[in-house]
Amino acid sequence: MFLVAIISLLIGMILVLVRLFFGPTVYDRVLAVNAFGTHTVLFIGVLGFLTGRPDFLDIALLYALINFVGTITILKFFKYRVIGDPQRDIEERSG
Repeated sequence: MFLVAIISLLIGMILVLVRLFFGPTVYDRVLAVNAFGTHTVLFIGVLGFLTGRPDFLDIALLYALINFVGTITILKFFKYRVIGDPQRDIEERSG
């Protein structure tokens, strides 16, 4: 049963990689990277359950947080073309 789950996750990851490489817009590609990260978190969790290593769940949660923050950062950069506060950056450069 878990072998089916792992195989379906790997198939899903391959399909997401296809969307990543052939996505028509930047936002499709960012969404594909986020979905790939989600599939990776699920894969790590299932693998940790199968091997009897509960510490893999901690790794999966950490990777999920990094994936979320990274996705938000990339989307903010593509919207505003700057990561930090632009007004503060201008004030620091002039002051």
